[in-house]
Amino acid sequence: MSERNIIHDEELKMQKEAINKIRAINEEYTAKTGKKKKYFIFTTGCQMNAHDSEKLSYMLTEMGYEHTETENEADFILYNTCCIRENAEEKVYGRLGYLKYYKEKNRDITIALCGCMMQQDSVIKKIKKSFKNVDIVFGTFNIYKLPTLMLTHMDTGDTIFDIWQEHGEIMEDFRSIRKIPFKASVNIMYGCNNFCSYCIVPYVRGRERSREPEDILDEIRGLAKEGVKEIMLLGQNVNSYGKTLEKPLTFAELLRKVNEIDGIERIRFMTSHPKDLSDELIEAMRDCKKVCNYLHLPVQSGSSAVLERMNRRYTKEKYLELVDKIKKAIPDILISTDIIVGFPGETEEDFQETLDVVDRVGYSTAFTFLYSKRTGTPAAVMDDQIDEEVAKERFNRLLEHVNAGVEKISESLVGTVEEVLVEEVNRQDPKMLTGRTERNSLVHFEGPEELIGQVIPVKIIQNKIFYLIGEQLARQLAEELINSEYGKAFSVAKKAYDEDKEAQQMVQDYINMQNNFQDKLGTGNVTDEEKDKFYDDINKLNNAIRNHGTSGALYKAESDFNEYTQSIMNIIMTCIQNALTPENAGCSGGCSTCSGCH
Repeated sequence: MSERNIIHDEELKMQKEAINKIRAINEEYTAKTGKKKKYFIFTTGCQMNAHDSEKLSYMLTEMGYEHTETENEADFILYNTCCIRENAEEKVYGRLGYLKYYKEKNRDITIALCGCMMQQDSVIKKIKKSFKNVDIVFGTFNIYKLPTLMLTHMDTGDTIFDIWQEHGEIMEDFRSIRKIPFKASVNIMYGCNNFCSYCIVPYVRGRERSREPEDILDEIRGLAKEGVKEIMLLGQNVNSYGKTLEKPLTFAELLRKVNEIDGIERIRFMTSHPKDLSDELIEAMRDCKKVCNYLHLPVQSGSSAVLERMNRRYTKEKYLELVDKIKKAIPDILISTDIIVGFPGETEEDFQETLDVVDRVGYSTAFTFLYSKRTGTPAAVMDDQIDEEVAKERFNRLLEHVNAGVEKISESLVGTVEEVLVEEVNRQDPKMLTGRTERNSLVHFEGPEELIGQVIPVKIIQNKIFYLIGEQLARQLAEELINSEYGKAFSVAKKAYDEDKEAQQMVQDYINMQNNFQDKLGTGNVTDEEKDKFYDDINKLNNAIRNHGTSGALYKAESDFNEYTQSIMNIIMTCIQNALTPENAGCSGGCSTCSGCH
């Protein structure tokens, strides 16, 4: 066994021992009080932070804590912090101020802080000086140590600060508790080597380091066995995955391997740095059926001059060329982005370049930010810091362009049938369900809770710009069939039959004759002559029903309707399975159930 594996296993053993000790303490508490201790986690920042919180939730649950969404109910309160923007930090300080007074009345609660904020010396100094109510502080490199940090605090009563300035080994075998059980995030790498001039991530998350591919694939196989259908591969820059491995493997190669795992139906990933997005990756996205036709591709600015000051290492022209190449290879793809407004030195001409990119690309959504000065980054000390009012005015103009593009894309989806992974009951309307399409559009539609966790076809019927209203294909299809020529004929025939007592009696006699004979067959006392007589009588009655004006018309209308319904279903299944146009599947385009006709 390698030294790396020995260290990994010993550290993992220590954490599991701490988990078991704390669990025993909590079980003793429950036995005495009849109550379970609860934990609360407040998470800010990116999806990496969100996934870290899922891992922390799992550890706390293993320690015997129960999750609560109400902070005032919790015995253990954890803030997983972000330092990308100043307002994220101020939000944490504000909550800590409240907790200072809350803890005076509830001295048994434990308060812990972790995440990117904690990697900054200035933050640690402020916490030590102003927030002595905090019990445990740790950073981004050692979240797996939460159990031993908690146990140390329990044993000593001391405030624990455990901040690493450099990363150690990547710790495997830590599971997570997911908000949506059939969707999971998987870290494929940690850290960042890009050093964009506005970004503090490389300083608080460390240099790039990739997980071993087999560790990643084993984790995803395990998730698939648990019923996970959608995977999000996470990294600060997934496109540079594999460069730190002893046996290099590109992200495109990893993507193809993940695509082969049974049970996984959708694969997403983020974030992709434009400078590293290769032709090989575009081809993998095109070829891998499970990879969603959606890409988050941060542009940050449309001005080549601003991009240079940002240290993004691509130009406006290169970015647009890349987008064109992606759309040519994957015509149905939707692209989202990040944009910063008011970066130091940004002129009105620079800002107009950004608007031009937004209009030309047509983003399905954009995460837009006012530039936030981060101490310790090169941009923080650049000349020509933009006046706040100027930046806000530009920001509002940017939103107008972004929203116009989003509305155009959303309107183009009306009338299409989209595959939707149903995630939850809608929070505003319990009759509605909420899910996402393969291309990441948010869709609300009426349906039963039993559909949650399934991928179902939904027809988009209304554009609400930032979300879509849909209708289950089954319900919409039923309406189409009922209103068809055959459906209307069947309805007319059924109504006439319901008013014809003679026809109804003939059908009832037919049913009674069948039931009586089945009962007699059950006794075993039926002669061959009796069987022959039954078949002769039932055939005569059947012919009489078919030849009767009312019941005969109903019989024919029902047969025609069923045959038509089956033919439509066959065409739809062919379209779905083979991604054919309705014309290629043999459809004349007579209904609106399939998006291909529109």
